[in-house]
Amino acid sequence: MDTFKLREQLVDDYGQLIRSYITIADPTIAQRVEAHLANELLPKPLVQLNPRYRKGARVHSLVQHGLLHRDCAKVFATPAGDPFELYQHQVEAIEKARAGRSYVVTTGTGSGKSLTYIIPIVDHILREGTGKGVRAVIVYPMNALANSQRNELKKFLPDEAGGPVRFERYTGQESDEERQRIIDNPPDILLTNYVMLELLLTRPHERPLIAQASHLDFLVLDELHTYRGRQGADVALLTRRVKDATGRTAIRCIGTSATMADAPTWAAQQRTIAEVASAVFGQPIAPSDVIGETLERTTAPIDAGVPAIKTALSARITRPAPDQPDAFLEDPLARWLEGALGVEQSAEGRLERRIPRCIEGPDGAAAELAEVTGEPADACEAAIRATLLQGHRLTDHRGRSLLAFRLHQFLAKGETVYASPEPPGVRHISLRGQQFVPGEDRKRVLLPLAFCRECGHAYYTVRRERDARHRERVVPRGSAFHEDDEPAGEPGFLTFE
Repeated sequence: MDTFKLREQLVDDYGQLIRSYITIADPTIAQRVEAHLANELLPKPLVQLNPRYRKGARVHSLVQHGLLHRDCAKVFATPAGDPFELYQHQVEAIEKARAGRSYVVTTGTGSGKSLTYIIPIVDHILREGTGKGVRAVIVYPMNALANSQRNELKKFLPDEAGGPVRFERYTGQESDEERQRIIDNPPDILLTNYVMLELLLTRPHERPLIAQASHLDFLVLDELHTYRGRQGADVALLTRRVKDATGRTAIRCIGTSATMADAPTWAAQQRTIAEVASAVFGQPIAPSDVIGETLERTTAPIDAGVPAIKTALSARITRPAPDQPDAFLEDPLARWLEGALGVEQSAEGRLERRIPRCIEGPDGAAAELAEVTGEPADACEAAIRATLLQGHRLTDHRGRSLLAFRLHQFLAKGETVYASPEPPGVRHISLRGQQFVPGEDRKRVLLPLAFCRECGHAYYTVRRERDARHRERVVPRGSAFHEDDEPAGEPGFLTFE
C-alpha cells in the first residue's frame, strides 16, 4: 500500500466534499477561500519515523535476578511460550517498583507503557498472595482505555475473576449484579475511572469496596497528562481522599504519560514532570524517578558533510531503494532519513525523537536533501517517498519494519469569511475572525458573510438593533456585543448590488 497516495486520495475526497458546499460568485473571495482550503484547511502532511526503543532484558532474566516472581515468566510470555523481551524503560520501572518507589513513565505511543505498572503489580500480588482485598487501583481518563486494558490483561490472565491474580473493571458499565459481585468479592486489581472512583468514596452502598482496600499498595493514573486545570485539581484531591479512606498514606504512585513538559533538556523535563506528579499524587516524586524513553538507531549515523557521502547521496537520488534488508540498512539515503525524520542527539547525548516535519516545502526534508546533494527538490521528494515506503515494507527478523513511519494529517476547521461593508473590489476580506480592518484604528468594521447556494452572491449576516440612544445600528449576528442569551433586534442580511 502506498501511504502517500492513500493520503492524497483521502484529502482530495474531503476537499471535493467541502467544495461541493461552496459557491462564491466574487472571484476575489473565491480565490482567498481556495487558498485557505489548500494551505490551511488541508495542509501538507507531517512525517515522522517511529523510533526504535532500546531492549532491556527478558522476563526470565529478571526472574533469575530476583526482580520478578518466578510465575511472571509464565504470565508475561508470547503465545509460543517465550518470555517477553522488555524495553529499557520497562525494566527501569520494574526496578523502581521493587525498590518501593513511586515513578512516572513518559514515553511514546506503542512503547508498552501499560506494562510498566502491570508487571510490577502482578509481581507484587504473586509474592504477597491473592484474596487480600484491593491491592492496586488503576485509574483511566476514559472508559475506552479501561476496556482496552481489560482486554490486554485477559491475554496474560485469562481467568480474570479466579486466577492467581484477580482483576475487575468497575467503570459504571457493569450491571447491578456485576457491581454487587465485585463489592462482595473484591479483586486484587481494580480498573476504574476517576468519576467512578469518586462515587466509590461517596455512595454508601459502594463504600465496602473501598473498605476492602486497606492493604492498597499501588495507585496508578494512566494518561497523567490529561489531568490539567480544574480536572487536575479534582483528581489531585481525589488521590488524597483515596489515601485517607484506605488509611494508606505511603503507597506506590505510578503515572504514565505522553510528553508532559516542553523544556530544553531532559533533566529540566524530569524536574517539571516530577513537580506536576508530586502535586497530583500528594507525595514527593523525585526527578530521578521520571523514566523516559531510551531510543536507538536502526541504521548507522551518517555525516552528509563528508564529500564521499555527499556523492553517494547524490547518486542515490536517481536509483531505486535496495530491496534486501541488509543492503537497505547500509543505504546512504535510508541512513540520512533516520537522522532527518527520526532521531537526533541532544546536547546531553540522549537520542531524542525529531519533531514531525513536511517532506515538501521550503523547510521540508526534500529541500534539505536538495541542498546537500545539489539535486532537484522534486527528485529528492520522490526519492524520499520511495525510500520510506521501501523501509516500511522491509522487515527485520522480528517482523518489524526497518523504517516504520507515520503521516500526521491535520484538518483545520473551516473559517467564516469576513468583509468590510463596501462594494466588491473595495471591501477588505479576512478569514481571521476580526471585528475591524487591521491597521486602521477601528475605522472600518468587518461583518461575517454568507453565500447563496444557487448563485454564490455574498450577503452580510447581521442583526439590526437600537442602542441606548435609540439610534439604529447593525451588528454581526452571533457577536459578543450582547451579554444576554437572547440578543435583541432583528436578524437579516445586507448586500451591495
